[in-house]
Amino acid sequence: MPRKFWPKIVFFLSVMGPGIIAASADNDAGGISTFSIVGAHFGFKMLWVLLLSTISLAITQEMGVRIGLVTKQGLGGVMRESFGVKWTAFAMLTMLVANLCTITSEFAGIASSFEIFDISKYIVVPIAALIVWLVLYKGSFKAAQKIFLILSAFYIVYIINGFVVKPDFGEALKGLVTPTVEWTVPFLMTMIAVIGTTITPWGQFFIQSYVVDKGLNIKHYKAEKIEVLAGAFIVATIGFFIVVGTATTLLESGINITNAKDAAMALQPIAGNFSQALFAFGLFCASMLGAFILPVATSYALCGAFGWEYGFNTTWKNGKEFYTIILGSITIPAILVLIPKINLIKVMLLAQDVNGMLLPVILIFVMKIINNKKIMGEYTNKPIGNTIAWLTIISIITATIILVGASVFGIYN
Repeated sequence: MPRKFWPKIVFFLSVMGPGIIAASADNDAGGISTFSIVGAHFGFKMLWVLLLSTISLAITQEMGVRIGLVTKQGLGGVMRESFGVKWTAFAMLTMLVANLCTITSEFAGIASSFEIFDISKYIVVPIAALIVWLVLYKGSFKAAQKIFLILSAFYIVYIINGFVVKPDFGEALKGLVTPTVEWTVPFLMTMIAVIGTTITPWGQFFIQSYVVDKGLNIKHYKAEKIEVLAGAFIVATIGFFIVVGTATTLLESGINITNAKDAAMALQPIAGNFSQALFAFGLFCASMLGAFILPVATSYALCGAFGWEYGFNTTWKNGKEFYTIILGSITIPAILVLIPKINLIKVMLLAQDVNGMLLPVILIFVMKIINNKKIMGEYTNKPIGNTIAWLTIISIITATIILVGASVFGIYN
């Protein structure tokens, strides 16, 4: 092997993190629940949405990395300088609503994972919230990063299960390239949820602030671009196999997902009687991964936007706002999940819908920044990037308008 190869590998490993972690966190509690519902309720009909969403994910995450490397600022800070305080406050409110909904879904996932064993959410959720806070406050940036990466490794179980159930891969591949739409509220809601769980408002803020906090600059661009593409591929692969597995096991058996125990049945071919335990562990890992990352992403964004100190290298004394936002982003969603008789599966799916509906607001700001030569210089967008990003924005807005019209006027069942 050429001697020049190893330095390149070492260089890539040194900058690895933002793209892989951000992408892995897309397959959080909401992601697992959404893709499970897609397969169990609609089979392979929505795989084409996953494919297009993954392409858009790669494009939008690459834009976030590029803006971070060029400006050496988080997205919120660039917004404030480019659009002023009022527009930035509007964008931050949009992001905050989306993020709190998503964090709520993470704690719903944690509660659901233990609900399988009849362990009360009133015990599990407070303990999980405390663990997340202690790790983020007392731990270091490097320690948190290692935890994120270790937890994300569990998703290989879904890939293995996808082969064990012996699905019709021909039909699955056909579903990837054949657009199918059912003009019903459940289908449209789930379609928006697929987009919302793949491309997230928080992801745009997180990945940009992460490369800045990691101390990367434009010389790392090629390595980060590769990592973003690898992350998008991971999202697509895991999502694909969750859909394939649930479609083959649950849809064919006529089982609709109403709780975590229903979703766990998709893993019976690989785990047998241990399927519920395996699913619970996977859901817990995915939920904790999101619960670690989302409060940080929220704090990164707000602190960057309003000029407060942020990052894991700060202390409570000089980073009070950073840690206060993290604490609030953990506490409020945890309390919401403790509301009696709340449907945890619906919470996880609804959070992805909110993400999808609010995503265009954030992407429009990103598009204005990435095409501003005064900010980006020679690193403005190429036509293909602009085309895919604008098509994503227009598609989500169109789907949302149709969905709202269908819901308000009762046009579709």
